[in-house]
Amino acid sequence: MGSGDGQAVAAKEAVSYCATSRAASDEKILLDDVPLNFFHCKIAGLTFGAHLTEGYAIGTIAYALKPFLDQMLGVQAQHRALWEGLIGSSTLMGIFLGSLLFGWLSDRVGRQKIFLMSFVIITATAFAQFYAQTPFALCLLRVALGLGMGGDFAVGHAILAEFSPRKHRGLLLGSFSVIWTVGYVAANLIGMEYVQHASNPDVWRSLLASSGVPALLVLILRMGTPESPRWLFNKGREAEADAVIKKYFGQKVVLDTGLRDDHHASGGFGKLFQRGLIRRTLFNCVFFVCLVMPYFAIYTFLPGILKIIQLPEGSKADLLLNGLLVAGAIIGIWLTVKLPRRAFLIGSFAVTAASLAALSFLPSSSSMALVAAFALFTAALSAVSNLVGVYPPECFPTEVRACGVGFAIACSRLGSAVSVFLLPIGMKELGIQPTMAMLAAVLVVGMVVSIAWAPETRHLRLNDAARG
Repeated sequence: MGSGDGQAVAAKEAVSYCATSRAASDEKILLDDVPLNFFHCKIAGLTFGAHLTEGYAIGTIAYALKPFLDQMLGVQAQHRALWEGLIGSSTLMGIFLGSLLFGWLSDRVGRQKIFLMSFVIITATAFAQFYAQTPFALCLLRVALGLGMGGDFAVGHAILAEFSPRKHRGLLLGSFSVIWTVGYVAANLIGMEYVQHASNPDVWRSLLASSGVPALLVLILRMGTPESPRWLFNKGREAEADAVIKKYFGQKVVLDTGLRDDHHASGGFGKLFQRGLIRRTLFNCVFFVCLVMPYFAIYTFLPGILKIIQLPEGSKADLLLNGLLVAGAIIGIWLTVKLPRRAFLIGSFAVTAASLAALSFLPSSSSMALVAAFALFTAALSAVSNLVGVYPPECFPTEVRACGVGFAIACSRLGSAVSVFLLPIGMKELGIQPTMAMLAAVLVVGMVVSIAWAPETRHLRLNDAARG
């Protein structure tokens, strides 16, 4: 081969190499596959801080309620159980309303506005609890507090899911439950230490209002949060979506547009009950309700329940159970990453139903067996509660994601409010064991529905998971 031929071959190889290099450099990365970066951690931190605050704010009522009602003149003994139920469930009723309202608004006006507005409401009402003078006033304030929480639950899950890479989505969304539980347990521990045996009759005011401090911090840090690029793209605002992605994730990152949501299609709650989504809507509502009904009913009134089964609330059993709430939630993160979603959910329903059924049959004299059954129930329920932050945002497409998450949360809080309201009445009229048996039956219903309808969403891109 002559020198001319050799130069031609070399030139072709050089051109081929340059083309290959250009193709490699121009290769796009989907937002679902982008490596975890500082912005992911920032969004996660803002949503985690919110859940820590919300868990703490809900948990404060467990130890503030008794001294509050003791202090309130005019709360007669025969009405005490009624006010316990109303105030204990008031935040949950607020979450029911807030998740419906703000979930719907978030799909229309954007994630960012609700992300900020929800914590304006939470901060203001948390501090206002300090000045409550009547059971009715505190009840209204707790409803307003829940209204803000409901908005944050709906938009927080949606916005974190829409920014998260699929490799870490289960870990990030599942961690909601851990952070929430840490806040809830912290409120219980502070209540046990500083409220239960306090000589100052107004100490409940400081406990309830203390949730305003972390709420204010979260509110300040959330200022300047960008809009979700998936929501922008779904509304036809492609240039704005691309600008957000380029700013926070780099020039090579793009959205997955292969299964583009139709931004001309109708959204809202009506779409959740259309043929393509109704089974997922029902599944998310039922499994969520069946998990949180026993959780909130039992742990809102934990001191009284431990006393009824002859384990005084100041005993080591109380500390053990609160510790297991945190430990179970941490183990649940690992299980969320390692196990298929379906297997984790169905198995946990079986374990929690069996342990709660044991509580309903064991005699009160079997202290160690009662503690063991309660411990197993607590750890398993806390672990599987991670999935309430994972399944709903994975199951709904962008145009109704906040509505779907909000609707599932609303149903769960309505169920929780009903169970919290009825638990003290049920224990008074029926006794502790029949009441526990009914809560075990709720868990069995959740297991059956999960066997029939739970989808497997692990390892899927968000669009693929949402479309089934």
